Amino acid sequence: MSKFDNSKIMPRYSVIAIIMSLIAVAVIGKTIYTMTAGRSYWMEVAASQKKDSVSIKPTRGNILSCNGQLMASSIPEFKVYMDFNALKVAGNDTAFIDSINYISKGLNNIFPEKSASYFKQYLMEGYHKVSKHWPIWNERIDYNTFKEIQSLPIFKNENKNKSGFHWDKFNARRRPFGSLAQRTIGDMFGAKDTARCGLELSYDSILRGTNGIIHRRKVRNRFLNITDTPPVDGADIITTIDVSMQDLAERALIDELKEINGNVGVAIVMEVATGDVKAIVNLDKCSDGEYREVKNHAVSDLLEPGSVFKTASIMTALDDGVVDTMYTVQTGPGVWNMYGRDMKDHNWTRGGYGTLTLPWTLKYSSNIGVSRIIDLHYHKNPEKFVQGIYDLGLATDFHIPIVGYSPARIRMPHKNSRGQYVNWSATALPWMSIGYETQIPPISTITFYNAIANGGKLMQPRFVKQIVKNGEVIYDNPPKVLKEHIAKESTIKQITRILTEVVSEGLGKKAGSDKFLVAGKTGTAQMSKGALGYKTGGTNYLLSFAGFFPANNPRYSCIVCIQKTGLPASGGGMSGVVFHHIAEGIMAQSLKLNVTDARDKESILIPTAKTGNLLATDYVLNALGFNITNGWNGSLPFGNPIWGKTITNSKTLSFQKENLSKAHLVPDVHGMGARDAVYLMETHGIKAIIIGRGRVIQQSLAPGEKVKKGMRCELRMG
Repeated sequence: MSKFDNSKIMPRYSVIAIIMSLIAVAVIGKTIYTMTAGRSYWMEVAASQKKDSVSIKPTRGNILSCNGQLMASSIPEFKVYMDFNALKVAGNDTAFIDSINYISKGLNNIFPEKSASYFKQYLMEGYHKVSKHWPIWNERIDYNTFKEIQSLPIFKNENKNKSGFHWDKFNARRRPFGSLAQRTIGDMFGAKDTARCGLELSYDSILRGTNGIIHRRKVRNRFLNITDTPPVDGADIITTIDVSMQDLAERALIDELKEINGNVGVAIVMEVATGDVKAIVNLDKCSDGEYREVKNHAVSDLLEPGSVFKTASIMTALDDGVVDTMYTVQTGPGVWNMYGRDMKDHNWTRGGYGTLTLPWTLKYSSNIGVSRIIDLHYHKNPEKFVQGIYDLGLATDFHIPIVGYSPARIRMPHKNSRGQYVNWSATALPWMSIGYETQIPPISTITFYNAIANGGKLMQPRFVKQIVKNGEVIYDNPPKVLKEHIAKESTIKQITRILTEVVSEGLGKKAGSDKFLVAGKTGTAQMSKGALGYKTGGTNYLLSFAGFFPANNPRYSCIVCIQKTGLPASGGGMSGVVFHHIAEGIMAQSLKLNVTDARDKESILIPTAKTGNLLATDYVLNALGFNITNGWNGSLPFGNPIWGKTITNSKTLSFQKENLSKAHLVPDVHGMGARDAVYLMETHGIKAIIIGRGRVIQQSLAPGEKVKKGMRCELRMG
């Protein structure tokens, strides 16, 4: 007999089998439910544990001046947040409540525009909402401010899962020289980190670099970033801009604009041999009366150039051999009827110029003289005259690498099948010859004058010299000759002599210098108001002076254009004055004197230096041959500023570093030069006003005073 009782065992097995079957059915049912009805929920849970293909932005490349000074660079900026949910999970919410008064007071010291009570109420609002991404401050902050916030209680815990303090990092674009060449260097849309104008936009793909890719995985309640493709930082571009020339041109132009209440001012300085644009200034008068760079007028303004165009007209006639420098023309009493329209010279109320030789038509800028010369020889064949203007390079499309550039528009006469002109009138040629009926941007005009200075060689205007990556040149942009000869050599020599006499004897005297020869041409033109013509309301004038220096061995060419409303209006007396200051300033900068020539037995052989950025001081002193005992041998001229003063004794120089005041306190700038003093004040949010020259001897705001929004500080120099 079997020892197993089937009648007892089989029911047990049946019960077990049924239970196992029910469990299996439940598992399968749960699986089906998870795959269907619960799928979206679990997909969200899975997504919270990982994140694939996260884009990482590279560091944007720098824009540098011709001698390596930073003109635009990327620096880190931050937006800071609190995760109150993480704070509570970590059990640090009690510590946060205990420290809220200290935290609020600390934030008030960092951001004095908001009170401590505001910060306390604001942070407690996020605390009660258990927000995971509550902004501590709604704007981006710099690195120093970020570190100050991070030093506050709770926030200074490096583990963000315990403190709840976290941040987003951005590459902010900053220009160390402020608004200098702003429209040419360009701007960025800060919130989007995208280029908006200037070289920033034209070279955006090179400066931007290539985004990297990472994926994130949550491991033990912490996200780990795993790099799939590292970002490739952008390359640097080296421009042709010279910071000192740019600053000089801007100050000279803005002083004259304020003096005459001008509306718009443009100045371009070009290196004759290379076509390098060394300075380019574009100033608009804003609604608050201040002058700022708003639009790149130098490359985009298509305006009738006025009398600076007369040089091209006379050159065309000389080059074609229809006249010579002994040619004479009648200008009458200053008014001459040209096909039903009166042409007037500027002195028509005083009886005009009578008979003029060809050079004097330019020296006196005689409208009648120039227009009659051209009309007498080209009236029946205006195409030949316009082709001569084209040959001089004025209509050339230079493909300037700045968005908004417009090439010159100079109309070529056309005939229909019956031999009749379809876009031409009897008065078109006389008025075109004196700078009307054409639209030419300043960059085209100065390139033409630069070609005269260069012996007839037309150079491509150059804004960027090289593209550099990790110290290596990856693209070189050498000077480019567009045309070897815009005119005969004899024509170039004749027109150069005439332009020199325009400055020494004619209407351009105020552009000249008693230290070197200047050649150039004035221009004063009424500005058309489109379909409304020239005479509606107040008359607007375009005042110009274009030329080069030194005339006997040209190094630089320059054009200054000023737009103003009403009289007085004088190209030579206003734009010429700016040209004079720019030319003399540039030539003064190029003087190289031997220091031994200035030594005598009473000479001080150890120099003194202003308080300020020690890196810049070290660079200059080393360049002059002085060694600083605790310096950097001049190797770090463009790093982040290190502030302090220079200690001098009878034989040695040394640096004494000084800590800056906090961002919410007025800094002490006594003893500093204008550039360092303004830089420090404006980084603290204070508008600086310079009075005098030298170093700061007095500041209107006391050092250590709390910074308030809209503060202005007068800095008296001496």
